[in-house]
Parts: sequence; C-alpha cells; structure tokens
Amino acid sequence: MDSLHYKLIRSKRRTIGIEIRPEGMIVRAPIKAAQADIDGFIRDHLDWINRNLKKAEELKEKKDALPKLTMDEIRALAERAAVVIPERVRYYAPLIGVTYGRITIRNQRSKWGSCTSKGNLNFNCLLMLAPPEVLDGVVVHELCHRKYMNHSKEFYAEVTRVYPDYRKWDKWLNENGALLMSRMV
Repeated sequence: MDSLHYKLIRSKRRTIGIEIRPEGMIVRAPIKAAQADIDGFIRDHLDWINRNLKKAEELKEKKDALPKLTMDEIRALAERAAVVIPERVRYYAPLIGVTYGRITIRNQRSKWGSCTSKGNLNFNCLLMLAPPEVLDGVVVHELCHRKYMNHSKEFYAEVTRVYPDYRKWDKWLNENGALLMSRMV
C-alpha cells in the first residue's frame, strides 16, 4: 500500500492485525505472509484504518492543547489522593470481603492502579481529575485482584457485582484517560 505508511512486524502469529498508535500504524503479520495478502488485508480494512487514524489525530490535537500540570499541581493532586483514595478503599474492601496492605499514591504516565501479590495497592494521583465514579471503578478493580490476580470472567463478575456501573466508567477512562495522562510533565 503506497499511500499508507506503516511499520510491518513479522512474527510467529497466525493472522494479520493492524494497530493504530500515536506514533503511527503497525501491521503485524505471520513470518511467511505474502506481501499481496498483507496489502489485501489493509485494503479490506481501509475504512477502519482511516476512521482510527482520524481519531488518533484528533486525540493528538486535544493532548497538545491541554496544559501540562506543574509539579505543585501534581503534589496537590497526590496530597488530595492520599486522603480520598484510602477512604474509598476502606469503603469497598469489606463489600468485596478482602484485606489489603499499604496504599501508595503515584504520579504515573501509564497505569491507573495496581495490586501486588502481597495486597499492596498503588493508585495514580491523576484519578483526582476524573469523575468520582471512575475512581471508585479503579478502586474496586484493584481490590478485586485480592481475590483474582487475573482478568478472568470470575474477576469481572466480582467487579460488576460490587460496582454494577463499572463498565460505563471503565469506558469513560478508556476514552478520556490518555488525555489525563498527557497532562503529566
């Protein structure tokens, strides 16, 4: 495909796939896939590609327009998170029926939260910029890892049992989280 620029990565995979990333389009293909097959796959998915390239460009423009947070603003978010997040954890832990260890507030560029095998919980201070329902969704998600250290059906069944609106707010985070993260210095 001459008009579309992409990085081609060949591997032991069985199918051809396309990823749209901020740095451009990536096509993944089996080692022995013929270039004609790759070109045909791209041609068959041009509408999807163009739609998602446009979304990626719009997201980049929005990110570039947002002001970066200062270190003082990040510190203030972290201080607020150190009060708010433990309250939410204390509220949800008994509803899930789990205990937890230390709660740490971080200022990360890629993760909203995590749970260690020892039960320590980490949360991103940028959650203070999201709706409170998003924060609750992340708290419930991480606490449910105390029962299931995976993302199985059982894990998500527990998450939605405790927080029925989880999918709605997780979708919000998927759609808006990159913008929030882009504000990090």
